[in-house]
Amino acid sequence: MHIWALSDFHLSFGVKNKSMEKFGDAWKDWTQKIEKNCHAVIKEEDLLIIAGDLSWATTLKEALIDLKWIDSLPGKKIIIKGNHDYWWSSYKKLQEALPPSIFAIQNNALNFGEVSICGTRLWDSEEFSFNSIIKSESCSFGKEEIKELQQEDKKIFDRELLRLEMSLKELNQEAKYKIAITHYPPIGIELKDSKVSKLLEKYKVDIALFGHLHSLKKGPFFGKKGNISYFLTSTDYLNHTPIQIL
Repeated sequence: MHIWALSDFHLSFGVKNKSMEKFGDAWKDWTQKIEKNCHAVIKEEDLLIIAGDLSWATTLKEALIDLKWIDSLPGKKIIIKGNHDYWWSSYKKLQEALPPSIFAIQNNALNFGEVSICGTRLWDSEEFSFNSIIKSESCSFGKEEIKELQQEDKKIFDRELLRLEMSLKELNQEAKYKIAITHYPPIGIELKDSKVSKLLEKYKVDIALFGHLHSLKKGPFFGKKGNISYFLTSTDYLNHTPIQIL
């Protein structure tokens, strides 16, 4: 069994006017590229980890069209919620509706042979910024709105930190490899200590996978800190080609 990762598909088979191609050449024919590249390297016995932002859908009914497309990709798929996955609400309902090859993580951990996998969405952190590696960005908020948004962000981040530890506690500490998935980055590009990285170290995680970042300058970014390897897996960053983790 090999383990692969690729995230932030932003699929829109079930909704209109949400094509990622409007964001530039990096997204041209992105779904065809993901499909082709996954079939080229992933085998049915492998795992594909998708760190959030699967679909632009707003309801589970709409998202099922995209989830069935993901189901058609080879291997077992492990998913977590991203900040744009508005369709992901009730974990119980999602579990009941998921196609057979997709497994969702929410405040828990899953075990596949000698591998144990946990994760949560996370949120923006005040500890680091990625503005220096993003090609362009814009903000439509006024100054007061930004201040209010940052206060709300901190509340969300603190809740996500608790959810992450809840999930980490479910890891099988006897597993040969322990993987933590987050949608938001758990660490900055300088790989300095963060609240999340300290938690990952506490629970002896080997690999941290995440997405969320797009339109980046030429990398590579992230790497290894201590005993943990940090992988950015956004599909446009990886040219829509899954990266082999194990």
